Amino acid sequence: MDKILVIGSSNADLIATMEQFPVAGETIEGVSFQQAMGGKGANQALAAHRAGGDVTFITSLGNDVNGQNAFQYYKNEGLDVSLSLLTDNEPTGTAMIWVDKKGENSIVIIPGANKELTPEYIIAVEEKIANADFIVLQMEIPYETVKTICEIAVKKGKKILLNVAPACHLDDDILKAVHVLVVNETEAEIISGEKMEELGEEAIVNKLLIMGVQNVVLTLGKEGSMFKNKEEQLKIPAFKVDTIDSTAAGDTFCGAMVAELSKGHRMKEALEFATAAAAICVTRMGAQPSIPSEKEVRKFLNHRKQEIN
Repeated sequence: MDKILVIGSSNADLIATMEQFPVAGETIEGVSFQQAMGGKGANQALAAHRAGGDVTFITSLGNDVNGQNAFQYYKNEGLDVSLSLLTDNEPTGTAMIWVDKKGENSIVIIPGANKELTPEYIIAVEEKIANADFIVLQMEIPYETVKTICEIAVKKGKKILLNVAPACHLDDDILKAVHVLVVNETEAEIISGEKMEELGEEAIVNKLLIMGVQNVVLTLGKEGSMFKNKEEQLKIPAFKVDTIDSTAAGDTFCGAMVAELSKGHRMKEALEFATAAAAICVTRMGAQPSIPSEKEVRKFLNHRKQEIN
């Protein structure tokens, strides 16, 4: 099995549920409140770990109650966080998450200690990147840190999976370094400079390939996902489930997919597994509490196959 190194953010998630989002200046009564561990890096690391991957996670947390609790939580999960930072300079990152009755969410992130994951720190632990096969990245840590990681990974001949969330423009050097680029519609539009409704799904993915990416996964929410490279194209439908909370669905998808790829599975199998993992995720509240185990995903897939047959 290939080794997976996830480098990214950790947050304390403050989750409020409500019938519908308030408009500007409006005060409403919420339905429930929950605090849980989150952050796109942490979510993807745990998703890959729970899916059976050999995962190491490098992150940065504040030396406060939230940070100390998160470190202990990761260790209890069996996730290797031995190279992560616990800093006194910033509090642990925070995400304020609103979820409406349809399961849609709206999120505000305060980076906090995630800003302390600097290029200098990455260079200091460069040998860990050399020991990994897959490097998994998101955009909740400093841009220059992501760029530095890509430069090292290319030099070491490692495969980079980059989930461009939150959405941002990317340098050509980063695009050309990426082995698998995972984007949703908004992220694809920002990177390519094109509009999906004008160009279409396939054409916008082709634009990303022309820009230098080797493989593109375009996630389409309830429509599933599309995969494309220069030789192959796949369309994977989503599973129909009752959505409670879509938080961390994309992260679960990314982590589950890379876990399957690390085991030597083909992209079609990895995408089907990842789609099932994300489907389970949206039927539960919270980010990390909603991420399923490999056993749960296999059971879900077997059950759905039996329904078809």
